[in-house]
Amino acid sequence: MKLNVIITGVTGMVGEGVLHECIHHDAVASILILSRKPSGMSHPKIKEIIHSDFFDLSAIEGQLSGYNACFFCLGVSSIGMKEPEYFKLSHTLTLHVATTLSKYNPEMVFSYISGAGTDSTEQGKSMWARVKGKTENDLMKLPFKKVYAFRPGMLHPTPGLKNTLSYYKYFGWLYYIIRPLAPGMASTLKELGLAMINAALIGYEKPILEVRDIVALSQKTA
Repeated sequence: MKLNVIITGVTGMVGEGVLHECIHHDAVASILILSRKPSGMSHPKIKEIIHSDFFDLSAIEGQLSGYNACFFCLGVSSIGMKEPEYFKLSHTLTLHVATTLSKYNPEMVFSYISGAGTDSTEQGKSMWARVKGKTENDLMKLPFKKVYAFRPGMLHPTPGLKNTLSYYKYFGWLYYIIRPLAPGMASTLKELGLAMINAALIGYEKPILEVRDIVALSQKTA
């Protein structure tokens, strides 16, 4: 099986890391980068669509068919945001893109980057966790072949990539302490990318993948 993948969020650390794994994976035949600004990436596998408004995809819908996987890595921090604004950028935007893709790609496996601590009940005290939980729940209702929600914890960046968050320069060493002591809290960005690829290729027994699931799935082979 070959994957024709759509990736969002490649100008961020997670999206860039997932893209890196897709470029180097033999099962990924083609990659469509859907971005609001140029990624600066060039590779024979890559095609890029720059589109400023993800709330209105009508101008590019005709270019979004023929894909069997989407790795949705686009996200914003909730720091400093009120709930309505965060809901719009995290839930409304994600569901609009996903709903559009589901119309044109019913055999697509849609994988969503959520986060450790996401609240599936949508009732908890943490605003971001409630919104992420509702986003996961609503994505599961869409008519895709399969939907997976990935909940990474601490991520160890892939060396050499340009969008690594600056604070990893100062706190990245903590990964080497946390991983052995609390393996359910930390993984590498490489493991996350491989797990997303494997979810599309071979699937997983649970729709929500916590850190231990991400690590386990990254090690499987199609």
